[in-house]
Amino acid sequence: MEYRKNDRITVEIVDCGTDGEGIGKADGFTVFIKDAVIGDVVSAKIMKAKKNYGYGKLEQIVKPSPYRVKPLCPSARQCGGCQLQALSYEQQLAFKEKKIRGSLERIGGFTHIPMEPIMGMEDPWHYRNKAQFPVGRNKAGKLVTGFYAGRTHVIVENRDCALGVPQNKEILDIVLAHMERFHIEPYDETTGKGLVRHIFIRCGFYTGELMVCLIINGTSIPHQGELISSLTAIPGMTSISLNINKKRSNVILGDEVKVLWGQGYITDKIGDIYYQISPLSFFQVNPRQTVRLYSKALEYADLHGEETIWDLYCGIGTISLFLAQKAKFVRGVEIVPQAIEDARKNAKLNGITNAEFYVGKAEEVLPEYYRKYEEEHGEKAHADVIVVDPPRKGCDEALLETIIKMQPEKVVYVSCDPATLARDLKYLCGKGYSLEKVFGADMFPQGVHVETVALLTKLNAKQHIEVELNLDELDLTAAESKATYDEIKAYVLEKYGLKVSSLYISQVKRKCGLDVGPNYNLSKKEDAKVPQCPPEKESAIMEALKHFQIT
Repeated sequence: MEYRKNDRITVEIVDCGTDGEGIGKADGFTVFIKDAVIGDVVSAKIMKAKKNYGYGKLEQIVKPSPYRVKPLCPSARQCGGCQLQALSYEQQLAFKEKKIRGSLERIGGFTHIPMEPIMGMEDPWHYRNKAQFPVGRNKAGKLVTGFYAGRTHVIVENRDCALGVPQNKEILDIVLAHMERFHIEPYDETTGKGLVRHIFIRCGFYTGELMVCLIINGTSIPHQGELISSLTAIPGMTSISLNINKKRSNVILGDEVKVLWGQGYITDKIGDIYYQISPLSFFQVNPRQTVRLYSKALEYADLHGEETIWDLYCGIGTISLFLAQKAKFVRGVEIVPQAIEDARKNAKLNGITNAEFYVGKAEEVLPEYYRKYEEEHGEKAHADVIVVDPPRKGCDEALLETIIKMQPEKVVYVSCDPATLARDLKYLCGKGYSLEKVFGADMFPQGVHVETVALLTKLNAKQHIEVELNLDELDLTAAESKATYDEIKAYVLEKYGLKVSSLYISQVKRKCGLDVGPNYNLSKKEDAKVPQCPPEKESAIMEALKHFQIT
């Protein structure tokens, strides 16, 4: 059956898309329906139709899913912030674990994925230490703040977000009352006029310190003394500032910050490390999960006090300083100059002297450091561990290539996007690294995003061996000479999409009773472990041996 725009369709939701939308199928037609959850039977109106798929608007839940729950927030469906509130938290975790695994399989080409159980939260509410509230007027002319509806700049009024801290509402009430009292206009994107654009709030979960930063289309706020007096009555208030943003763009923060009262930062901690956080700093929004996330990265790095580490995309030094507790030396790289200033201050704040920081793009700083080091020392630069925590776009290929050249024993990849993680892991694993562990962390309950930590190890590190097998090294029988190792590899890759090594082929041949000759490559290290052929690759090689009539 062919479906067209404005048609009605009733379907059972059988899957969940990467953005949390429900996926239903009828007569070979796939439809994506926002706000539907797995297990629902729903009626929807087709809003956009292609030949084999389309997008529908939920009109009625015919039969609710056993996984459907009542959203805690009354604005959940309209607001663009929480896509999964109607889905039970257990199923949210299952969705995110599947999202990671699916990306690694589909994009990365991985078949055996060493995933640990995903890390959820005991209480998946009120976890955010940061919030940005746009300010405007609704259709009736009322001054409002809240969050933008999905894919729009229409403000859904909400001063008490279920993901934020309780102090948010008190702060918003004070700021909006001040604006109404003194007739201060909100910024209007259409005209470019008006003063207050956003109200930016940060909270130190472990210190209780509060920051309020008004993002304005100007240089000052009228009657700021009265505003400061009201805000400082809130316990924990530490920093009140203005951020100047006069640009006609969707970028929230400008470059200039003017402190009105107190400090230009708040302090909070991750584990035993304290951090000074300014309005422009990047800092993980879920502090309770962050300490668990970074502890996992530290576990994967497996530091013993003698290692040199590069932390790329280091921000204000959050991971760098966390790792410096156990490493010999850490070097961090970040493109934002203010963040590097904060990183250096944070190192000093914690008495950490075994860390230094560089301003610049990681994909430029690291290759340049690598080149200069080789020129000056006559040998290649080396890092025992490289940690990367890139933005959603992932790592630049030039950076990945430099990581390969530096040959660290381990790469710890912290990712906020499973798709670009999978792409980059595929590149690294095609250049001499092996994926050892994958760990999902739910840093954003009720939303679709998920953090992942992955551990890669160099294939010629202590726990692996490098193997080069040439046909002239082997004592071949007539049957075995029917196919070269390269032909077997090519056959397995073409038929099964798997890359197999000469070592794995030799292991399978030995299991079949075939001689691989006396020069079977073994490590010279007594304590080295030989990697064993995974079952799926063993089956593929067995089929190739049969194809070439070797067995």
